[in-house]
Amino acid sequence: MSILRERLIDVYYGATLPWRLRWNHRRARVGLSPVMILFYHRVADDNPSSWTISNRQFEKHLDWIGAHFEFVSLEEAQRRIALRYNPRPAVAITFDDGYAENCEQAIPLLVKRKIPFTYFVSTGNILTGKPFPHEADAAFQAPVNTIEQLRNISAAGGEIGAHTRFHADLGAVDNEDELYDEVVLATRDLAAEVGQSIRYFAFPYGLPKNLNDRAFEMCREEGLLGVCSAYGGYNMPGEDPFHLQRIHGDPELSRLRNWLTIDPRKLSVPRYTPEAMRAVATPESCEQEAVGVMV
Repeated sequence: MSILRERLIDVYYGATLPWRLRWNHRRARVGLSPVMILFYHRVADDNPSSWTISNRQFEKHLDWIGAHFEFVSLEEAQRRIALRYNPRPAVAITFDDGYAENCEQAIPLLVKRKIPFTYFVSTGNILTGKPFPHEADAAFQAPVNTIEQLRNISAAGGEIGAHTRFHADLGAVDNEDELYDEVVLATRDLAAEVGQSIRYFAFPYGLPKNLNDRAFEMCREEGLLGVCSAYGGYNMPGEDPFHLQRIHGDPELSRLRNWLTIDPRKLSVPRYTPEAMRAVATPESCEQEAVGVMV
């Protein structure tokens, strides 16, 4: 990020700070503080990219978040959303894709600090070692996690989640068999390889155009506890806990601070709701559905 852009964000943050403080205070007073879910990709110090954050900057993120928010797991995030009660802003940490370098410092740091996290991986890339589509033609192709690394992450307390077979854009998939393979069979294969049940699924790319109503249905039918998008947006107590909106863990702390302290602009981000779920996604039905998460 340019110095000018960073300064503009700081100016905007300062100008909207009184509103943010009032908004957060009112929500906390009645137990309706938001639940924010961050997603990262690659934590490494070399070959920077738009989806890479340095180890030092990642540690700064954890320091700042820990000083202002409560770290929670996806399961706890869902529980609070379903119960319609969250007295303090909370943050859940997730990763997408499956980059091997995350195991060098980032994952050990999370484990050391006892911060819960969910690690979404694309099954086929893990099993074959093939680069992800967004790196296929790049000069540098970051190494992909191995199954052994995923087993170690799981053994250390991390939760492994599914991210299709080959990082597919499910918004562009209309073939039922192909969709079933990317969502259901890839998830089952991952569970068999890791030796752990898979409870969560994250859409690759994760923008509204990359989501798929039928994929939501398949995840429900398969018994998964929830799915994650990645287009920004906050999760408010009383909303549907099955669909968890996520915010990019931007490398720049100024932008992350701007988002996590409630950017008024992000409150207007429309929440994606699959057609089949619109009739049932009431607060009452969401609370009943999440009983399995809460026990």
